[in-house]
Amino acid sequence: MKTQKKARVGLKDLAREVGVHVSTVSRALNPDSGHPVAPTLIEKIRKASKRLGYRQNLAAYSLKTNRSRTIGVVVPDITDAVFPPIIRGIEDGLAQSGYVAMLANTDSDMRRQVKVLETMRARGVDGLILASVLRSDKLVSRLADGLPVVTVSRRTDDPRFSSVVHDEDDGIGRLLTHLVSLGHRDIACIAGPQTVSTGFNRYSAFMRHRDLAGLQTRPALVSFARAFNEIEGERCAEQLLVAARPFTAVVCANDRLAIGAISALRRHGIACPSEVSVTGFNDMPLVDRLSPSLTTVRVQHYKAGFEAADVLVDLIENGASAPHHLVLPVEAVVRSSTARVRGATKRKVTEAAGEKS
Repeated sequence: MKTQKKARVGLKDLAREVGVHVSTVSRALNPDSGHPVAPTLIEKIRKASKRLGYRQNLAAYSLKTNRSRTIGVVVPDITDAVFPPIIRGIEDGLAQSGYVAMLANTDSDMRRQVKVLETMRARGVDGLILASVLRSDKLVSRLADGLPVVTVSRRTDDPRFSSVVHDEDDGIGRLLTHLVSLGHRDIACIAGPQTVSTGFNRYSAFMRHRDLAGLQTRPALVSFARAFNEIEGERCAEQLLVAARPFTAVVCANDRLAIGAISALRRHGIACPSEVSVTGFNDMPLVDRLSPSLTTVRVQHYKAGFEAADVLVDLIENGASAPHHLVLPVEAVVRSSTARVRGATKRKVTEAAGEKS
């Protein structure tokens, strides 16, 4: 004998249970309706909905309100340890206002990003949180036109987009101050890709604070990475060694570049930190477990995601016309990858560079 499927509880059933009109139930369950309902009645309706097992028909809600309560979230590399806590913050921030995230990964491929954004728009997302934008990103500007957008961790030059980023200038300044206090004067830089705001801003901060510290400008001591990963960190460190200019420390644009740089130095028999100090940026999970543990800049990954969600929900529900830009504070975390400069360091680095060239 077949079990009869239980009928879905609808607004009419709730209205009959509470003894009010269907429109009253609809307004009570939809705070965005603009038609207030007495708090005591709202509570009564909510208790009845829980008792009867009522579930909102999201498809009908979307048709009626032109909202899906879904937010598109796009990251460049979901395998990068920096992004999971950001995504968690976004999800928690959205959940408190009844929104859910639709997550996509682009692998830093702009063609893939275009397809992702087109799909998200077609599925009716209410807004976008983007961690994958370039500084000059005309395609994203066009595809996101008309939607509330917040960028997180990165910024774009499009003045319409709100953003939540970290104080990169202060972070790099803290690292250089730390290195100079240890006696370092010949400080190299592995800069990130200049097409993204994090790479550009951290390199700009390095140059500014280098000048403020009275350090010499040496173009040969700067290498530009094409991506924020370990392979590029190794390549850039090799390039610095081939340049045959002595250096005693390397400021890297992120932790993954720093890990690659340490690996390349070790391959040349150059010890970190006794011969070359190395710093990162982000304080991603587990860099405190490396050998040596990494001196870096700690950023607030979870908070950045949470705040990005909060800013976006405000844009959606309150229709703020002016973009909102939030800069979160950072802190330097000193570990064992940095040490006082030693006189022998310069000779060892020069020798290794000579062997390589």
